[in-house]
Amino acid sequence: MAVHSHSHHHTGSRLSFLRKPRTASAPDTAAPKATAAPEAGATTAFGAHALAGLRVLLGFVFLWAFLDKTFGLGYATPSGKGWIDGGSPTKGFLSSVAVGPMESTFHSWAGATWANWLFMLGLLGIGVALIAGIGLRFAAVAGTAMMALMWMAEWPPAQHLSDGSPSMSTNPFADYHLLYAVALIVLAATGAGATWGLGRLWARLPFVSRNRWLL
Repeated sequence: MAVHSHSHHHTGSRLSFLRKPRTASAPDTAAPKATAAPEAGATTAFGAHALAGLRVLLGFVFLWAFLDKTFGLGYATPSGKGWIDGGSPTKGFLSSVAVGPMESTFHSWAGATWANWLFMLGLLGIGVALIAGIGLRFAAVAGTAMMALMWMAEWPPAQHLSDGSPSMSTNPFADYHLLYAVALIVLAATGAGATWGLGRLWARLPFVSRNRWLL
């Protein structure tokens, strides 16, 4: 038994000598492969393109309203009733306001020269800014003010008009004017003009870099 035990010990020593020495293994806490980075990049790129698409479509809403009211393209403004034909882009809408705390105020503004010019310049400026991807902050402020006034003119909280007839309001607060205003703010806050737009070039202009509110 003693001899057998000794022989086994000696063989084990030789085998351990011939074994390849162990190398220090990497710790278990090694950083995993960055598999999430491409997915995050793809998500970010998709989001940027989605916002750019929203920006262009919303810009077309404003720009088309300007063109239709200016030239009477036969949609909201009948042919021959355009601004260039002597029509008023504000008279029809503001004079038909029939509900809300500013009803009489809107009636007094209807057809006024200053109201026509302010409204049309707002439509043109906001539309061009959105489609080009420049001046989104200014467009958001101007567009939100315009949407707020139009919201006041339609006054969604009312269930009945001043004459007692149903207002046909479908929601006491949220309507498309509010959605447009929120979309304008989101586009400005996210810098959505950099994709499919001139936002980056615009931001590098000296007078824009000095006046960040023009972004």
